[in-house]
Amino acid sequence: MEPNVNFFLASEKWNDYALLDSGEGMKLECFGKHVLARPESSAIWKRALPKTKWDAADGVFRGSGGDEGGGTWQFKKNLEPRWRMQQKSISFFVEPTPFRHVGVFPEQASQWEWIHEKITAARRPVEVLNLFGHTGIASLVALAAGAEVTHVDASKKIIAWARENQKLSKLEDLPIRWIVDDALKFVRREARRGAAYDGFIIDPPKFGRGPKAEIWKIYQHLPMLLDECQNLFSQDLLFLNLTCYAIRITPLSLRYALEERLVGHGGTIEQGDLTLKEESAGRLLPQAVCARWGV
Repeated sequence: MEPNVNFFLASEKWNDYALLDSGEGMKLECFGKHVLARPESSAIWKRALPKTKWDAADGVFRGSGGDEGGGTWQFKKNLEPRWRMQQKSISFFVEPTPFRHVGVFPEQASQWEWIHEKITAARRPVEVLNLFGHTGIASLVALAAGAEVTHVDASKKIIAWARENQKLSKLEDLPIRWIVDDALKFVRREARRGAAYDGFIIDPPKFGRGPKAEIWKIYQHLPMLLDECQNLFSQDLLFLNLTCYAIRITPLSLRYALEERLVGHGGTIEQGDLTLKEESAGRLLPQAVCARWGV
């Protein structure tokens, strides 16, 4: 493999999203026509915008949120329960949830572009497996680029949301499988039936539960999942994109986890931080770490 590559990926410019400011454990964001304030533990600096700008937010999340919930939204006006946004050709619904997230992670935009480029540059049929696929934006990006996609998530509600996003994006006639299942169980079952994939998108939570109450703990189960995914590597493996929001995992940790499983495949591994760039002070707000391999 080629030498180590490090990066700080700042999300591409959006037409209807912006990180307005951050600091003092919070971030202030514009999602289309609404401004929301949410907790952000990595924002340990002072805010750049005046208090009046923060106080004008349409919604504020109080509490830690996270995988188990633990917070509530406070809205200053009657917001519709969801609204539509778009990034390039992909449309999706935004909806404030009890888990602090709103159905889109804007810092992933640079990842979506990378996935799109890998698929279109291959100029051949590509089968992609998206594990912990959430509301489906990465899956729809791969689908729009010409791939056949298998999208796996443990939540029926989230899969339904993803399918609505597919319809919004006018991609209903393209080949995608929506699977409600535990990621580890699904991968093992696919290996037994001899399935193979050319591209992998893996974005696991720190903690989660499968549809039958299966427990997911990232430090314990991620190495097992990556081992099982090796059994699904096609002869023409194209890319593997791994993202983590768990604070104790570093980009270098993810690099080594991929490197030992991709011996003999050539290509390049790069790793780094996914960030959002503030409009207020131009700081890069770290959101997640990732490592990705591609040919």
